[in-house]
Amino acid sequence: MTPASTTAPKDEKPSFPKEIIRQAIADGKAIIKDGKTKVEAATAMYAKLKSADRETVVVAFVEGAGLTEKGALTYWYNCRRKAVRSK
Repeated sequence: MTPASTTAPKDEKPSFPKEIIRQAIADGKAIIKDGKTKVEAATAMYAKLKSADRETVVVAFVEGAGLTEKGALTYWYNCRRKAVRSK
């Protein structure tokens, strides 16, 4: 067995600020409440969450834009692709 100090757990990533996540979710809910589309909500949310990991963004999309997990993953992929192309 190797000592715990020599192996780093895979789950230890620098955590994305929770306040930014909460704000992005609130923004997404507000956009949906205003009658705008899920695409508009997800795009606005992604602008705040673009440096977060995929799992964080997908969970935020599910909660803030009302997407399913599979739908949120597709929106994440599309938002990321659009952001890369616009650079």
